[in-house]
Amino acid sequence: MTRVSNSVQLIGNLGADPEVKVFDNGNTLCRLSVAVNEYFKDREGNNQKKTNWMRVAAWGKTAEQMVSILSRGSRVAINGKLINRQYDGKDGQRRYVTEVQAYNFLNLTRASDKEKLPF
Repeated sequence: MTRVSNSVQLIGNLGADPEVKVFDNGNTLCRLSVAVNEYFKDREGNNQKKTNWMRVAAWGKTAEQMVSILSRGSRVAINGKLINRQYDGKDGQRRYVTEVQAYNFLNLTRASDKEKLPF
């Protein structure tokens, strides 16, 4: 039996253009905010939609490709794993973050879809 211990697959839309940071050692980091919609029926049988915002980070070649291909509104499929990290904020408070570390992605946006975007 194959073991899968930490694997995430998302399909959603970017809420903003990718943010990129290039470090002194040449490594590239790309951060995304991806809206993932969940559709369901409530107790009364009415169709409902819930949007969850996912933080995504990618490194190296994957990050460079994301920055060059994706933009706000792009529909994207992402494969990766969940990462938990902590840091101390400027106010000295400890902060905790859960995000998806992307291994690869697929741009699902068609050219005709881009023309219909409201922004």
